[in-house]
Amino acid sequence: MALQWEFPGGKIEAGESPEQALARELDEELGIKAVIGPRITRIRHNYRHGGAVDLQFFAVREFSGEIENRIFQQVRWTRLEDLTKYEFLIADRGLIRDLAAGKLL
Repeated sequence: MALQWEFPGGKIEAGESPEQALARELDEELGIKAVIGPRITRIRHNYRHGGAVDLQFFAVREFSGEIENRIFQQVRWTRLEDLTKYEFLIADRGLIRDLAAGKLL
């Protein structure tokens, strides 16, 4: 699903909690030490080609270190209300609408 926007994160490894996995992924992908806040939502999505994902989204309001783009084509900060201007992965689009509308944060 190249050239679509997505949030940093990834698979939970054996023995990790979702929060620990996100903290690890943010370190690996962006080089930051994040304080993982409460879970915002959970989404289960089945793609037409047969793949399925179980996504959990957490608030991160604080981190240390300078953001370093280690794996993405681009990294961008944007206002929540501007998120709908970006082409996100299909599984993320309901979340994007809710964030932009101020329903989750």
